[in-house]
Amino acid sequence: MLSEKSTATVRATLPAVAAAIGTITERFYERLFAAHPELLRDLFNRGNQAAGLQKQALAGSIAAFATHLLDRPEDRPDVMLNRIAHKHASLGVTADQYRVVHQHLFAAIAEVLGEAVTPEVAEAWDEVYWLMANALTAIEARLYEEQGVPAGDVWREWAVVGRTEETADCATFRLRPADGAPAPAFKPGQYVSVQVELADGARQIRQYSLSSAPGSELRSITVKRVRGDLDGEVSGHLHAHVRQGDVLRVSAPYGDLVLRADDAPLLLASAGIGCTPMLSMLEQLAAAGHRAPVTVVHADRSPAEHPLRDDHAALTAKLPGAAAHFWYEAPEPGHPADRTGLVDLTALTVPSGTRAYLCGPLPFMRAVRTQLLAKGVAAADIHYEVFGPDLWLAQD
Repeated sequence: MLSEKSTATVRATLPAVAAAIGTITERFYERLFAAHPELLRDLFNRGNQAAGLQKQALAGSIAAFATHLLDRPEDRPDVMLNRIAHKHASLGVTADQYRVVHQHLFAAIAEVLGEAVTPEVAEAWDEVYWLMANALTAIEARLYEEQGVPAGDVWREWAVVGRTEETADCATFRLRPADGAPAPAFKPGQYVSVQVELADGARQIRQYSLSSAPGSELRSITVKRVRGDLDGEVSGHLHAHVRQGDVLRVSAPYGDLVLRADDAPLLLASAGIGCTPMLSMLEQLAAAGHRAPVTVVHADRSPAEHPLRDDHAALTAKLPGAAAHFWYEAPEPGHPADRTGLVDLTALTVPSGTRAYLCGPLPFMRAVRTQLLAKGVAAADIHYEVFGPDLWLAQD
């Protein structure tokens, strides 16, 4: 809880800080990478940095956390904190790195806001920062403990034992621990980080959802090749260079978009490569004998571009109370879509008490969430996963 003195100061200065937060985060990253170029080379996503997406996500999370402290001082925004902590844990972030961030972030605040940053203002925002940083550190410590690894030591070598071309731009890689030890357990919906060494020596990291069944001997990730420069350098490397017999550095599994073990009606909505965590969920539901209604919704440009389309339909068919509804912008002969165009849930029955899981581009998830709320689904029962920086808060 924020102290009474700091609450008054943060409330008074939040508009000014929020107005300048984009400039502050931009200057922060400039300072951070000038002092620690290895962080940009081997930890931060260079594509997201070049596009300004990480700056937007950081700005949104700081503003959202401060606003929450003022509006709801009795509790913490644990949904937001858990999502950030899982991503940090998958990257191997450690507590000492929060001190490095603090140093350069507060130097950037002082530089941008100048004389407005009085000792009282600095003290108040320092308290905000450490409330957030210490909360994240505590969650991350618990996540490392659950995986049975020392803080930050999440990496392990995995052998590629198979590769399948799913579409022109999507390939599935089947993995097994290279040391022959059992694969760590994971929950349906979780992801792993994959670190690759690129031609310039950078060891860049990206996250990919596990699409296999949680209890399977092998682990599967399906990677969509991103067209472009830095934004697709890891997916491009995997598509161009990684084959059966190669070895990848893969993290322990993390992610908070996971199925609850009960018999609630479910709606699993995805778009594009966002279908991958849904396949793992469907595998788990079939194995558990789930009998409540399950509505599967997917949107794609065409059947040919729908990754793992046959698996998506076949896994849905294993569930006695499930139905799949696929929307395609450009249906193809022999592969009719249930619907043409964008996802529209108007004609679908969404049972009372439905819990929804969403994964895909942010505009898609926002549109589906709005439709679900209109159908009476509780906001607390709508869960989502963002591939890349979480810009949901940044765009609210």
